[in-house]
Amino acid sequence: MDMKPINAGKLRSAGYDARERVLRVEFDDGRTLDHESVGEEVWRGLMRSASAWSYYRDNIEEEFTARRVTTAAKAAANPLDDLFR
Repeated sequence: MDMKPINAGKLRSAGYDARERVLRVEFDDGRTLDHESVGEEVWRGLMRSASAWSYYRDNIEEEFTARRVTTAAKAAANPLDDLFR
């Protein structure tokens, strides 16, 4: 999954898998969450928002089921991601 830097509030980066409808968000404390069943319009709204942290809290955090991404799952996604952020 291609992660885009955000650096807004507590968000560090976010990525979206349109086929799986999964939104991944990485926080400044290192936590990473995958939100399931997220539509592409929500992803676009997050990336276009003037305040991504507020958009996340208002439109994503409580609206979509989230699961924590483990270190192994992060490495399996793309081992080169950390080198190019």
